[in-house]
Amino acid sequence: MLLTATLALAAMAAADASYVAEIEKWRTTREQRLKADGGWLTVTGLFWLKDGPNTFGSDKAGDIVLPASVAPKAGVIEFAPGGSAILRTQPGVEILSGGKPAAAGMTLKADTAEGGPDVLVMGPVSLQVIERGGRYGLRMKDNQSAQRRDFKGLAWYPVSEASRVVARWVPYPDGKTVSIANVLGQVDELKTPGYAVFTVNGTEVRLDPVLEGADAKELFFIFKDKTSGKHTYPAGRYLYTPLPKDGTVVLDFNKAYSPPCAFTAYATCPLPPPQNRLQVAIEAGEKKPAPLH
Repeated sequence: MLLTATLALAAMAAADASYVAEIEKWRTTREQRLKADGGWLTVTGLFWLKDGPNTFGSDKAGDIVLPASVAPKAGVIEFAPGGSAILRTQPGVEILSGGKPAAAGMTLKADTAEGGPDVLVMGPVSLQVIERGGRYGLRMKDNQSAQRRDFKGLAWYPVSEASRVVARWVPYPDGKTVSIANVLGQVDELKTPGYAVFTVNGTEVRLDPVLEGADAKELFFIFKDKTSGKHTYPAGRYLYTPLPKDGTVVLDFNKAYSPPCAFTAYATCPLPPPQNRLQVAIEAGEKKPAPLH
């Protein structure tokens, strides 16, 4: 009997160690993506395009002012209502797209277009067109950004298997949409196939996920809880989960993480809908980062 109990405890410890290692690996990958070339720590500008010519370069008299590493007058983007953004290059200035010299007169695809976005690279700086609610802008990334250089790393709650919740899944019979606002004040209607029900310290709560596309393979939860603003990012956190199976869905809050807006003022993050602003504390996952510069 003693041997059986010892073996059982050893197996449990091994399982715990394996689970902790899995989460730690996921967290390491999460941090590496943030710090990578083109990661969110490099996003240092967002310029909304006006109709007609939009000059860009390091010249402070231009429409779109870029870091000093870029030529003073690098080029022009001709923008027309409906999303047409055409690149006009400045002679003698090297701008790459897809690893090759960008063609003068090329139409730049936005991040919402099929196969998009087209990325213009000028040394450590890159530009790409983004579209939000019919509004078009240029997102700038700088691999030499101060945020990236001074980043101190992420902080996390300790890994806990108790924070991996097997929730009851309640489908919406006829489908449903939920209003998701972003930091710009724009609102999207996204599909939600149902909701998850679980308990936190004896209190039953529910969360509505959304689907990010018709062929989505994951549920996307945008939530806020009583740790928000104290130990975690004030606007809330994100969590992706597998699709529900056999009436349950697994929410591993050890993988809950801060939105891009926690690391740059130039992201367009979706915010938690009212029903996902929980009156309980979920003490798991990523803590709030150090303040932005």
